[in-house]
Amino acid sequence: MHFAICSSHFSYLNTTNFPPFITLLFNLSLFPLFSSAFFPPFKRKEETMVVHSQSAALDHCSLIKTCKPTTSVFKGIPVVDLRDPEAKNLIVKACEEYGFFKLVNHGVPMEFFTRLEAEALKFFNLPQSDKDKAGLPDPFGYGFKKIGSNGDVGWVEYLLLNTNPQITSLKSLTVFRETPEIFRSSAVNDYIQAVKRMTFEVVELLADGLKIEPRDALSRLLRDEKSDSCFRLNHYPPCPELQALGGRNLIGFGEHTDPQIISVLRSNNTSGLQICLRDKTWVSVPPDQTSFFINVGDALQVMTNGRLRSVRHRVLAESMRSRVSMIYFGGPPLSEKIAPLASLMAKGEESLYEEFTWWEYKTSAYKSRLGDYRLGLFEKKLVVLQANDSNIKFPPFLVKQVL
Repeated sequence: MHFAICSSHFSYLNTTNFPPFITLLFNLSLFPLFSSAFFPPFKRKEETMVVHSQSAALDHCSLIKTCKPTTSVFKGIPVVDLRDPEAKNLIVKACEEYGFFKLVNHGVPMEFFTRLEAEALKFFNLPQSDKDKAGLPDPFGYGFKKIGSNGDVGWVEYLLLNTNPQITSLKSLTVFRETPEIFRSSAVNDYIQAVKRMTFEVVELLADGLKIEPRDALSRLLRDEKSDSCFRLNHYPPCPELQALGGRNLIGFGEHTDPQIISVLRSNNTSGLQICLRDKTWVSVPPDQTSFFINVGDALQVMTNGRLRSVRHRVLAESMRSRVSMIYFGGPPLSEKIAPLASLMAKGEESLYEEFTWWEYKTSAYKSRLGDYRLGLFEKKLVVLQANDSNIKFPPFLVKQVL
């Protein structure tokens, strides 16, 4: 196994004032995609030791997994104009072929992007002691390096929030009562509400393209007052020591699929996002800070009986530039049963998956590693025996056997 050695090479603002942004996030009743916990805190810039060699770095660094460099930039990313009359068909085609596409002319103001990114950087650039006030994650809040509870780590720090105000933690209620004025207008709220509206439109166009009935079969799950949707802000700091790693890339966030129905990502203009094509080739996605990148999630794969497939993706760290990304994960209510939609099933078509609730699937996902194929536990294991001569009759127990 290959590892990279990186020092805590972060830069922080020299301030002791705790920003309104971090208080704001707790009103959004936080619930993450993955549970998280802390590693030892970053050193402040003035405390960071200069690393003259990899051996010297050993005493001051965490070990983060690396991968072989990928020079292939994917130029064939499907691009969908949300106002294109053919958008519904283009979305379906992109989701069938890649499980992924870039969305332009989406209607979300650039001002919302820049405001939220600025507020996020203000938080991530704070001294560690201030950032610690946003955690420990339980499981919401601030996390550093550790992703989930099963040993996955990455060169990343993040904030995890729930977008559903109906699900409120005791911690967020306490903060809300103490400072209610902060929550009336915020970069976080404005961004999330705008992205939600856009996402509802996208999934309804997808339903149109797939001829799903009713049209709101997907969007109603995201609009539901008990929707288990969440929002994540990721910060991938630069790691100058990458240049000493013989061309290997540092893993910021390891390869995985998203468990929910759909994911909507926007990042700054720093590269790092990669997707895995159907031939298992990893390709880099050129950054575009004005657009969104849409991922099919595991739940949507099941609901379309495998017609659309969730895309495996990962993020690599840069040596000199930080990456900031913001992701809305559209999830159904916890009690929602996930199964192929009846309007998509052909006559006599069998479901590829056992029925499960979103709570059951999410609970299972928490117990897994990032790279695990989580849906494998819910696939039906079927063996179909076919006769070359259609006149030969087989007993039912020989035609189809559930293993």
